[in-house]
Amino acid sequence: MRTRKLTALALFTALALAIYSVENLLPPVVPLPGIKLGLANIITLLALHLYGARDAALILLARILLSTLLFGQAMSLLYSLSGGLLCFVSMTLASRLLHRHFPELTSILGGISHNIGQILAALLITAVPGVLVYLPYLLISGIVTGFFTGLCARFALRHLRRLLPPG
Repeated sequence: MRTRKLTALALFTALALAIYSVENLLPPVVPLPGIKLGLANIITLLALHLYGARDAALILLARILLSTLLFGQAMSLLYSLSGGLLCFVSMTLASRLLHRHFPELTSILGGISHNIGQILAALLITAVPGVLVYLPYLLISGIVTGFFTGLCARFALRHLRRLLPPG
């Protein structure tokens, strides 16, 4: 891996972690637990479009592990990994099917998948089927926040493709 690319990926990881930490300081947008904007996902989406799945996965995993160590609890690792990995898989498939076009749609699918992953983790941990009642609210939030993060990624991609080394 070239030094310039490695530096760019390290900066993306640091930026994702910084965005995540700032978002944790903000008051909830909606008064329902677990609903966040997911702004750090913009960085995952950018990395996926600019560098590919392997590099984006490394950035995502590093961000999840570091954020859990710095800001979370042991239980948050399971929720973050289940949501993050399902989100990543769906965004990778969507990105390939859409030939890296339509980051908004890719991000919406990622947001929905992230929330499904977290509900599945909650179902596994609690063994209470009642958590499924919360799924429609999370799916709506995944659509709205996914569209917003996808728009942010589209704007950033317009400018970053000229500045960063190719993947």
